[in-house]
Amino acid sequence: MSETDRKHNEAAAPVRVDKWLWAARFFKTRSLAAKAVKGGKVRINEHRAKASTTVRAGDRVDVTKGETAFEVEVTGLSDQRGPASVAETLYVESEASRKRREAQSAERRSARLSMPRPTARPDKKQRRQLRRFKQGE
Repeated sequence: MSETDRKHNEAAAPVRVDKWLWAARFFKTRSLAAKAVKGGKVRINEHRAKASTTVRAGDRVDVTKGETAFEVEVTGLSDQRGPASVAETLYVESEASRKRREAQSAERRSARLSMPRPTARPDKKQRRQLRRFKQGE
């Protein structure tokens, strides 16, 4: 078997979900991806996944990362992290998911803008008052 045939067969083979999430750049490290899977933040085809669960092309993966939820369809497989341009080709995000994320982002942005921000750092007296207020004194 030639080198190119071996690489093609490896690309067609299923990949562990924690490796795929790391390669697709949903998580910065593989251990963070494994923690998310273990914590129930990842579902494959409507079923809760384990770190050793494999993904195949065509699978639907739901990833919850903080307040953000992604619904993606797997289009490519990789167990090696590469450039972001390659990672983008590994999945296609659903239109509903993209709209929901954009709406949440706009909502957070407007909430951040409407929240009053102090113009300067609190001085020593104000810090003491804040500490008393937070501790309930």
